[in-house]
Amino acid sequence: MFIDTRKLATDSIVNTTVCIIGGGVAGITMALELERMGIDACLLESGGFKPDGPTRDLYRGQDIGLPYHFSDGCRSRFLGGSSNCWGGWCRPLDPWDFEKRDWIAHSGWPFSLEELRPYYVRTLGLLALGPDNFEPSYWEKAINRPDVRRMPLPTGRVRDTISQFSPPVRFGQLYRDDLANAKHVTVYLYANVVDIETKNSSQSVSGVQVVTLSGRRMSVSARIFILATGGIENARLLLASNKTHVNGLGNENGLVGRFFMDHPRMQTGSIHFTRKWSNNKLFDIKYHYMNSAISAHGTHIAAQLALTPKILRTERLLNSRVWFSSVFPGEGTAGAEALFRCKQALLKKEQAGWSLTQDVATMVSHPVDTIGYGFTRLFHPRALIRDVKFQIIVEPEPNPDSRVTLSRTDKDALGIPRVQVNWLLGSTVQRTLDRTLEIVAEELTLGGVGTVKLDPPIEGKPWPSSLEKEGTWHHMGTTRMHDSPKEGVVGRHCKVHGLNNLYIAGSSVFPTAGANFPTITIAAMTFRLAEHIREVVRRPLTVVDNSTESLVA
Repeated sequence: MFIDTRKLATDSIVNTTVCIIGGGVAGITMALELERMGIDACLLESGGFKPDGPTRDLYRGQDIGLPYHFSDGCRSRFLGGSSNCWGGWCRPLDPWDFEKRDWIAHSGWPFSLEELRPYYVRTLGLLALGPDNFEPSYWEKAINRPDVRRMPLPTGRVRDTISQFSPPVRFGQLYRDDLANAKHVTVYLYANVVDIETKNSSQSVSGVQVVTLSGRRMSVSARIFILATGGIENARLLLASNKTHVNGLGNENGLVGRFFMDHPRMQTGSIHFTRKWSNNKLFDIKYHYMNSAISAHGTHIAAQLALTPKILRTERLLNSRVWFSSVFPGEGTAGAEALFRCKQALLKKEQAGWSLTQDVATMVSHPVDTIGYGFTRLFHPRALIRDVKFQIIVEPEPNPDSRVTLSRTDKDALGIPRVQVNWLLGSTVQRTLDRTLEIVAEELTLGGVGTVKLDPPIEGKPWPSSLEKEGTWHHMGTTRMHDSPKEGVVGRHCKVHGLNNLYIAGSSVFPTAGANFPTITIAAMTFRLAEHIREVVRRPLTVVDNSTESLVA
């Protein structure tokens, strides 16, 4: 059931078993699971069914580190959250992403991939993915086309990997009817949480205060609270809830907001393919993204190159992924960019301020660039390709100084301090980028795939300005998971250390980021958390040992 919070009587009080704050991938997945389990819950969503300017403005803040855009177009503050603007890439993390690596400070998860694997399987249906198989040979055989082939990688230092594409699922659209017909879950729209309350120095959350932009207020009392507002907003709301705990909730050790991570992405170098490999589409984003020719079992796929775990250990590198990006006629021009935005609109991606009329006018006024880009994108004539670049994303190294903080002077329309994002990337990230490309280039040359030209190394130099434009906007790490409260905000079951009934869902709990796309892992972690919540709800309301992941009520 949906309720417009703006139409409720002011100072309304909602009582429920579980209160979910945030209606994105994690929040909606949790709501669907609690409905299936028959557990009463409410979901508080800041926006409505579609974007609106005043609500979108609540996300805005200031970047004070590397140039970094983190609001319009990369986060969506309405039902479905960032699923409204994601590209659909899905691949589980690698096994070594969960391990403690002695050359990467603060690495290691409290559990292994094996514990999360059954929940990854459950995400396949949720995200409308294909078979539970990410082996390159399986997909190459299933597609069975001469222009969709794995490349020779002769020395064993580089491996090829497969990602599947979600359509992509827009959670607020695909699961809207399920939420509307839910018997146990109520969704409150335009419900902005402005404070998470604890009484005195209590170790339990007593309620949350909700305000609409129109001025209506309500409060929610629940047995369990789950914060699921994203990698930046989770930290923001904990820091802003400081009436009882002066430094914010869960922040006794000053960790809330620290270890902010995103995957840096760069387009660099170039490769001139030999004739044998010039038509291969499997590794080129301009050909494999949502291309029916690169699909099987009703699922679109893409391939990327990665270093083997042995090489990562030997070279003491972070994880990474490399693929190609052909440069089309008209690339980067106003006409080509307008055409690309129209394509994204067909995929129902939110694009703040997008205007079909304006983009059509732009394309009409730049016909050569628009037609050149569109024709090449549609028919793929290799003769028109201007260049083929490498595209690489690198695992960010966990850094406590890369962080989200609150502005001391700037507040949003609800009176909540806006965020300041200080995104930092260290020399290990730069060295990983340089060395990964060197090894991949050597492998491709030895395999007879093509002739490679690399740009100068970037280690020790300032990051290029293009980094902001090539970001992935995977906001992670700000409420990281660790068994020790001195090293993490939440424990292995995502419960905030020191609070008995506040849990966090989403990528903000990731201790490390790997080099894969976070949505599938967010969903898998949410399935895992939902099972834990079910067990907590079944327990009697008695005081238990605070060192456990149990509820005090």
